[in-house]
Amino acid sequence: MPSAQFSACLARTAFTLALIATPMPTMNHATIDVKIDLNDNSPLYLQLARKLTQDVRAGRYQADQALPSERTLSEQQGVSRVTARKAIDQLVEQGLVVRRRGSGNYIAPRIEQPLSNLSSFSEQLQQRGYTPNSRWLRRELVAADADEQLALGLSPGARVARLERLRLADEVVMAYETSVIPATVLPHPEQVDHSLYAHLERDGQMPVRALQHIRAMNAPAQLAQQLGVPEGQAVLFITRVGYLESGVAVELTHSYCRSDYYDFVAELRRAPA
Repeated sequence: MPSAQFSACLARTAFTLALIATPMPTMNHATIDVKIDLNDNSPLYLQLARKLTQDVRAGRYQADQALPSERTLSEQQGVSRVTARKAIDQLVEQGLVVRRRGSGNYIAPRIEQPLSNLSSFSEQLQQRGYTPNSRWLRRELVAADADEQLALGLSPGARVARLERLRLADEVVMAYETSVIPATVLPHPEQVDHSLYAHLERDGQMPVRALQHIRAMNAPAQLAQQLGVPEGQAVLFITRVGYLESGVAVELTHSYCRSDYYDFVAELRRAPA
């Protein structure tokens, strides 16, 4: 087994910083205008969350602007407070909204640094002299679930290519990974060989920027078995959403990386005065 740690997923990576400012005495509440589609079979909270997500990403609301309370939102939209709360929960999980205890929910001010090195797992390992490989577990077309619809901006019932695999370097398992690509972008997932990015690049659908979120977790039994580590060992859970030049999201990848083989190196620079 290689003794050197692999520095994959370089953290000249995009870091999304949510800056939480002290609430101002006068709050400028966002006006929420959402029409519930009775012909849409998806849950009401998901319809509401999807519309709010689209509006926030489109810049309709100002940073640090207060959202209506759950009670106000439920009255405006004719839904229950539970539905309103679940919709806002979705935005909080995506980092689009921040909760302030005793104050309310606010549009998260964001500083997005562009990726300085957006590259594939295969490219990263080849640059370090290792042989990358994939052990495929699944490559199939399926209906997108609720989280995938939100992350990729898909309509209910949309289909996606779901690719599940173990990522290897010199035949050592490095990570368990699931990638989800809209079926309109990847209609034949079984044709993907070792590198998903290389395949997308050939089709002119290569992501040019991405947002990546990283956190630590303890490996449950099944994941530990796949990675070849003891149950409960710390692993790095990475979620990445990749975008085309047009701003369309084309990739949602969840990676569970062995912490004993991965180093994340962040280069931080002070902004000019």
